[in-house]
Amino acid sequence: MKDLAIELVNVTKRFGEVVAVDDVSLKIEDGEFFSLLGPSGCGKTTTLRMIAGLEIVTQGEILLHGKSVGQTPAFKRPVNTVFQNYALFPHMNVERNVGFGLEMQKVPKKEIDSRVIEALEMVRLPDLAQRRPKELSGGQQQRIALARALINRPEVLLLDEPLGALDLKLRKAMQLELKQLQEQVGITFIYVTHDQEEALTMSDRIAVMNEGKVLQLGPPEEIYERPGTRFVAEFIGETNFLEGIIEEINGEEISVSLENQATVRAHCNVPVQIGQAVSVVIRPEKFSLSENGMVKGRVEETIYIGTDTRYVIRLTDDMSVTVREQNLDPGRVHVHQVGEEVGLDWNPANALVLTE
Repeated sequence: MKDLAIELVNVTKRFGEVVAVDDVSLKIEDGEFFSLLGPSGCGKTTTLRMIAGLEIVTQGEILLHGKSVGQTPAFKRPVNTVFQNYALFPHMNVERNVGFGLEMQKVPKKEIDSRVIEALEMVRLPDLAQRRPKELSGGQQQRIALARALINRPEVLLLDEPLGALDLKLRKAMQLELKQLQEQVGITFIYVTHDQEEALTMSDRIAVMNEGKVLQLGPPEEIYERPGTRFVAEFIGETNFLEGIIEEINGEEISVSLENQATVRAHCNVPVQIGQAVSVVIRPEKFSLSENGMVKGRVEETIYIGTDTRYVIRLTDDMSVTVREQNLDPGRVHVHQVGEEVGLDWNPANALVLTE
């Protein structure tokens, strides 16, 4: 195991009667790209601000490389923060914006100049040193804010929704650039976002938060393929829930009787018992459509979206599912029509039983 860059031990933050962060414990490794993911108000930004020293911990302890920083003011912590609005000084050119922190530390000008060049080359903008922020695009401003944070050589870089102000296409491009930059500089990134795709794209590990608590912690593929709760399953990507009662248990393969009396098979890795009410979680892309299947339904909606065709299939009066079929061979795409009866199949390993 690598050395720990950050450790949170039973950290709680209260604002009056409101508990913003509730008994959170985390271990974040050196050189890791770690994301705090959740909806607005879940406590992720407050957690980041406590690591930065911008909020005081109510209870618990935060350690940076094994040393408690509870009494260490923000400006003395070996971390830097990049915010969504970038906070570049409009009256300074790029060169002075990037080097401003070193100026405040009274670093010799010659060293500042060389480190500014190094930082601008790191974010691939060495030719923009003399421009003002208003002359830069959103993506360029974001990279200048990164250069300004990295020039101080922090042990940990904290990023609070830094791509939120960018348009969709630029945001996707910057996700890849950020991950490449993190691998290049090799320092720990702690990234706050409410965007599931962003977290899945960039992170080594993700902590999914809601109502001040960490609900699940793990690598992206585990969070997506094996969500631990209904909230995580719903929040991370699109999903379907089939409600039913456990009929048979065979190791980790469970038979579940659905409301329409069909019996289906799914994977289960939590303690359950026969007769227990559960949800079977299946991602839209895990279904396959055929004439026959474990369950049958009728097509209610068909949407062709290029790479995929998206269907809404009605199983019962109270139960419908979303299915995505990849259009692998455009010349042979068969689009099921509204009103058509279809069968649904899936690999039981791709369906997960949830009890909460």
